[in-house]
Amino acid sequence: MKINKGNSEHYKWGNSCDGWHFVKNDRLSIIQELMPPGSEETEHYHQEAEQFFYVLDGILTIEMDEKVFSVKTNEGLHVLPNVLHQVKNTSKKSVEFLVISVPPSHGDRIITEK
Repeated sequence: MKINKGNSEHYKWGNSCDGWHFVKNDRLSIIQELMPPGSEETEHYHQEAEQFFYVLDGILTIEMDEKVFSVKTNEGLHVLPNVLHQVKNTSKKSVEFLVISVPPSHGDRIITEK
């Protein structure tokens, strides 16, 4: 079966962000996310999961290891396990991106205290 936003599991996160699970099993998670301007997730890391963020449209700001990366359309960034990171949309336009996690990151998220 073909997968798209119309036939996949949808969820809301944060104040106004959306996510669509394209693949969700014990070995792999592929999610498309939409973050409106000014939105951000909580700083965290994963003990087991490594993740790849790939921007479909817009500019995603990723803070990782005390560095700031601007990831633009058709660019990606790989985040290894135990690496502190946070994604933000600091632009004036929504950003849409894929998050690929191996193994899935749900239940493996450690939130840090700032």
